[in-house]
Amino acid sequence: MTSVPTTDFMAEGEPGQEEAVQEVGAVQRPERWYEVVWSSKKARVGVVIVGLYVLVAIFAPLIAPYDPTDSSFPPLAGPSSTNWLGTNTSGQDIASQLIYGTRVSLIVGVFGGLLATIIALVIGMISGYAEGTILDDLLSFVTNVALVIPVLPLIITIVAYSEVRGVVLIIGVIAITSWAGAARAKRSQVITLRNRDFVTAAKFAGEGTWRIVFREIMPNMTSLVAASFVGAATGAIGAEAGLAVLGLGDSQSVSWGTMLYQSNAQGAIAQGLFLWVFAPGLTLAILITALTFVNFGVDLLSNPHLRED
Repeated sequence: MTSVPTTDFMAEGEPGQEEAVQEVGAVQRPERWYEVVWSSKKARVGVVIVGLYVLVAIFAPLIAPYDPTDSSFPPLAGPSSTNWLGTNTSGQDIASQLIYGTRVSLIVGVFGGLLATIIALVIGMISGYAEGTILDDLLSFVTNVALVIPVLPLIITIVAYSEVRGVVLIIGVIAITSWAGAARAKRSQVITLRNRDFVTAAKFAGEGTWRIVFREIMPNMTSLVAASFVGAATGAIGAEAGLAVLGLGDSQSVSWGTMLYQSNAQGAIAQGLFLWVFAPGLTLAILITALTFVNFGVDLLSNPHLRED
């Protein structure tokens, strides 16, 4: 009786098999969103810098040596161990104002960007899903009008003639004047997704319009929404600083924009107070640059061809 030849199989539990299984699992596991963002060198730098700004804003009372409105120091004092960046013409500590100003910029950036993104998301997605209908025509008309209106003169007019000024007003004005471009981009994206198979299946399943738009289509636009939010937040921070420099900010709050306005009004350069001008300007520029770097990482989520590895 002849013996049947046997084939050598890898025994279960051998190291080679475990490594092969792990390798297959590693290949099949999709990259997580934070891994994709972190893979960009620019995004890593931006995330670290923005994180430092957030920590400074949260722990401002612990970091700042004095109250930003305390005017008990000698005016026009130079940098010293007591006043790190010197004092302004009112005898207020510049370093303390710089630290507390981080709070205003981040608050305006987060809430202004969030509100503008929400408005753009709702209008853009509904308009794109209802393409060719009267609702789409109406929303597209509103969006086109918002796109052609000069934003800066509109913002200045609204804030200048407002009886009450403050962070809430600035956030609201920035949000209602900066959503149109993002809404147009989201409308175009929805138009490309509205005829996909998963949307058709949701329609046959009897799901309502709102559920299809915000539960089926919107999750496929996460990267676009995130990029839109970062861009809107960056614009909101710059707009708040610009309004404050023009004298349209809240005079009761301390921000980088109000510091620049006061330094210009008091002739800081002529008096040799260069730190009063350059410190808030440089801090603002670094934050905006860091947010731009973060947006490079967010772009990788929607466009894999941009990834470095």
